[in-house]
Amino acid sequence: MANRIIVDLSDRMLYLLEENKVIRGFPIGIGRMLTGTPTGEYTIVNKQEDPGGPFGVLWMGLSKPHYGIHGTNDPDSIGHLVSHGCIRMYNDDVLALSALAPVGTRVTIRK
Repeated sequence: MANRIIVDLSDRMLYLLEENKVIRGFPIGIGRMLTGTPTGEYTIVNKQEDPGGPFGVLWMGLSKPHYGIHGTNDPDSIGHLVSHGCIRMYNDDVLALSALAPVGTRVTIRK
């Protein structure tokens, strides 16, 4: 299982680390200029399959209320400044990440 997740806003990538070594990297969509993705240290606090709406196949809530890592119903948005602060992933990628990152996984979001 993964030890932690690092979200790098500058290259719009999410990295999964095990023992401080990157084992997977995923392209992401992040917050727009006015609704930027918050930086800081968080944890995954819950997961919900098939949340509906724009959240794709899975929602993983962060310890910062109303923010999460989720799939998307708009795959063309990945790689862009598109969300209200959440971290968007391709549906297949968010499912792969969820299988490796249990509730309680540390998430660092950095510029």
